[in-house]
Amino acid sequence: HLKDGYAQAILVNSGNANTCNANGIEIAEQMCELTQKFTGINKKDVIVASTGVIGQPLSIEPIADGMDALVKGLGDNSDDAAQAIMTTDTVKKEIAVEFEIDGKKCVIGGIAKGSGMIHPNMATMLGFVTCDANISSDTLQLALSQNVEKTFNQITVDGDTSTNDMVLVMSNGCTLNEEILPDTPEFDKFSKMLNFVMQELAKKIAKDGEGANKLIQVDVVNAPNALDARMMAKSVVGSSLVKTAIFGEDPNWGRILAAVGYAGVDVPVDNVDIMLGGLPVMLASSPVSFDDEEMKDIMHDDEVTITVDLHAGHEKGTAWGCDLSYDYVKINALYHT
Repeated sequence: HLKDGYAQAILVNSGNANTCNANGIEIAEQMCELTQKFTGINKKDVIVASTGVIGQPLSIEPIADGMDALVKGLGDNSDDAAQAIMTTDTVKKEIAVEFEIDGKKCVIGGIAKGSGMIHPNMATMLGFVTCDANISSDTLQLALSQNVEKTFNQITVDGDTSTNDMVLVMSNGCTLNEEILPDTPEFDKFSKMLNFVMQELAKKIAKDGEGANKLIQVDVVNAPNALDARMMAKSVVGSSLVKTAIFGEDPNWGRILAAVGYAGVDVPVDNVDIMLGGLPVMLASSPVSFDDEEMKDIMHDDEVTITVDLHAGHEKGTAWGCDLSYDYVKINALYHT
């Protein structure tokens, strides 16, 4: 249903992944048929998404029983949808941005879910973005592909991926602007707005990691190339030792340096700076003293930024994650029961 780049409806169920089941494809097809029956939309233009426990049979009955109410409830109910797709999420994840193309107001809005088994490409996350700009499917795919690497693929909660992931962008063209074409200022503006929506949703997923208390942002700056910078940032933010240090509010820069080293990227080892919240803990690959009280305030914040300066180029990469707490173990030890 994705292949032709055209869709009119998304049907989502939460609590059951509908995967590793003998009749999983049959259930997904029935969901599309139900959508066609109740809306008149061709079943081939329906996208199905499921999230939840793996390997549990999914009954079509509650979905069939709820279709009439679902269709009657179509409208300005994004907030309800954002809540409905949550599993172990503790907060809804939604964002919208308004901008102008050709003097006409355009809106891009998105909802997402994700809390555990997050280490994209892409992991246990669902993201649905809709807009009203006049843009072709191919151009929309181009904008999505350019931005997903810098947003959803740069978050990690626990280093685990899963069977169920999706990010979907749909546009209905209702704004009636001149069609947005690649390699134009209009495309650049649209792509920038899409990036903002996707990045905010990605950060919300990272901050709401299972059992998390803190959002961690890692910026790798002055790198030889952007890909190396992104991979190094993700290596640091994905380190269990870094994550537990942030949870314990311990400025253990040695763990950060180790994650820089095993990122699989060539690093100039003699000139690396590391900063926590802007406060240097290493300069030119040598430790420096810092004010304990100032560091305590930085580490106690619910958002902690780690900056790694390689002094080896002009590119930057960013990744987002969360601390690793006792509650993460509790949630996942009891997840199935």
